[in-house]
Amino acid sequence: MAEHKEIKVPPLGESVSEATVARWVKKEGQAVTVDEILVELETDKVTLEVTAPASGVLSKIHHPEGATVKVGQMLGVVEVGAQAAVSAALPEEKAERVAAKTTVVEEKVLTAKVADENGPAVRKIAEEKNVNLSSVTPTGKDGRVTKGDVINHLETPARHQAVARNSEGREERVKMTRLRQRIAERLKHAQDTAAILTTFNEVDMTAVFDIRNRYKDSFEKKHGVKLGFMSFFVKAAIQALRQSPEINAEINGDEIIYKNYYDIGVAVSAPQGLVVPVVRDADQLSFAGIEKEVSRLGTQARDGKLTIDEMTGGTFTVSNGGIFGSLMSTPILNSPQTGILGMHKIQDRPVAINGQVVIRPMMYIALSYDHRLIDGREAVTFLVRIKENIENPERLLLDV
Repeated sequence: MAEHKEIKVPPLGESVSEATVARWVKKEGQAVTVDEILVELETDKVTLEVTAPASGVLSKIHHPEGATVKVGQMLGVVEVGAQAAVSAALPEEKAERVAAKTTVVEEKVLTAKVADENGPAVRKIAEEKNVNLSSVTPTGKDGRVTKGDVINHLETPARHQAVARNSEGREERVKMTRLRQRIAERLKHAQDTAAILTTFNEVDMTAVFDIRNRYKDSFEKKHGVKLGFMSFFVKAAIQALRQSPEINAEINGDEIIYKNYYDIGVAVSAPQGLVVPVVRDADQLSFAGIEKEVSRLGTQARDGKLTIDEMTGGTFTVSNGGIFGSLMSTPILNSPQTGILGMHKIQDRPVAINGQVVIRPMMYIALSYDHRLIDGREAVTFLVRIKENIENPERLLLDV
């Protein structure tokens, strides 16, 4: 008797009990090898890949794409050691071509037959105008198509055709993914529960540009990762958070929880939606360490392979809308955090330096914060410290 292995929904992480079957990579009857990806499950946080427990054939799928499943529930069955059945039927693609060809031939035969029954005048106009006579409504004797019927068919009011075109493809109803639903819930929850306010400043990026231009090649050669802007802003934010601990805190009931660690969330736009993986203990990482972790998490997000742990927690968030060309925005808090820093597009602008108008690479930065805990003074102080650290990067090394 053949051995069967059950494919079950794995643990989905803390507080997550169900998922949606996003995509079956394999179909019933197909051969599979052990640890080969069979199905993708989507939770409100991440996409999980479920692999084959053994080599054989995927003999049964219990839940189709779009179905909701719970932890421990059986997704399907693998028949161990079995061989995939070889279908004697024509391959699907070939069968479709044959069917299409047969249909065309049948239409031509039918058109010719109808034309023969309706006289040379009808045949001639049908051939000239490329009209399928079987689609023309006949009014002649014995159900024959007349020349007038063909003309009327050709002169169907354009508005009827326009209505037909406009009614097709105008709308498409698609169920929201579980992740998108969760994003919507969290954003609405943040707006409903926090008193969100945003303050702005601008930063001269000249000094950071100079450092990157001088050391980008040697940095990448030594560390295997490019020197980007994110490490500068994460470092600057951590130093500013140390001076403004309220922005690295959260409100829990009638208590304030101050965090003495710095787990910095980095907002990433993935194909399935906006996700915020967390750089753990970012204050203990070097510039290279931050760049490596941001790069790794970004790749994981784009590939849909972030784990639950990589997205859990976070004491403060940095979001870079500038990569999409945003000049200015008001980011929404990542609840229960009380602050989020928004970076924006770097743009050459005229600015006054020592009484002279010069062109500098400038960036607007924004801090959205929970006004229930953070006052305007703390928010402005925080952004000014960010500005000082970026315009004078040596402060990050000297911690002054």
